[in-house]
Amino acid sequence: MKKNTNDSDDTKSFKENLNDAAKNVGKTFSAATDKAKTVVAKSKDSIVNVVDANGNGEIDIEDFIIIGLQTPGIKVNRKDFLQKELMKNYPQETIDNAIAHTPAYAQIPVNEIDKIADEVIKFERNCVSGISAALGAPGGVAMVATIPADLAQYYGYMLRAAQKLMYLYGFPEIDTRNKGHKFDSETMNLLIVCLGVMYGVQGTNTALKAMATALGKGVEKKLMRAALTKGTIYPIVKSVSKWFGVNMTKQVFAGFFKKAIPVVGGVIGGGITYLSFKPCCDKLKASLQDTLLSNPEHHTTEEEALVIDAIEVEEI
Repeated sequence: MKKNTNDSDDTKSFKENLNDAAKNVGKTFSAATDKAKTVVAKSKDSIVNVVDANGNGEIDIEDFIIIGLQTPGIKVNRKDFLQKELMKNYPQETIDNAIAHTPAYAQIPVNEIDKIADEVIKFERNCVSGISAALGAPGGVAMVATIPADLAQYYGYMLRAAQKLMYLYGFPEIDTRNKGHKFDSETMNLLIVCLGVMYGVQGTNTALKAMATALGKGVEKKLMRAALTKGTIYPIVKSVSKWFGVNMTKQVFAGFFKKAIPVVGGVIGGGITYLSFKPCCDKLKASLQDTLLSNPEHHTTEEEALVIDAIEVEEI
């Protein structure tokens, strides 16, 4: 039977219409995708602009340290802290010795220092777990402007815990004063190493122990500064910064677009924050427990000795 011409034309017309519709859908989808990409790109730019505290156009560990230290109550005065913690159990003469030198020099038992350190970690962990309260409302992190506040809380408490632990285990006062909206490079790099220890970044544990031992041996401050800002320790600082930069950028954007708090390690809610905070602090505590500043009988490892020797011979 001869096929009807009209039927053939109708079939052809239907196929053409179907193809046109498919093309239109494709164009619409492509346009929507392009628009979505533009929105995402603008959102990312907005996040970078808000979080970029050091003004280098990137999200990095320095941004979080600056945001944290600019938060009221985060900077710890070494003298006041040691006075407050030790006055409960020790006479003023012992406390003055601990402040002038170190708690170990003042012959405060290690187990007592460890107890205070545990209380510090417990207190700061309870503080940081409160972050979720502000995020419990529908929408979570709904605005870019809220991100610095959330980060300031998390990293602020972590930096405060780090300062307290370092003072308990013999480190001298850390200069956290603002200097023209900036912080001293030595301070910045020391805190970067500390955060690296807290997150288990390779090389930071040896670097921190070596610095403590070098200070315990009386290495001049100017040599330590040189090691941190351009010498032996500096390459480790750069390595840690790079590690944090990659991980932080991923987590900040992942956290934002999931409407969750964006912090390193994917800490999203109060419960997870509470659980993640203590292991980080425990790592720093463990690193600080056995150095020449905290333990007069400390045995320097070969790795520490290499770093210390390099610090001692560095030229200014």
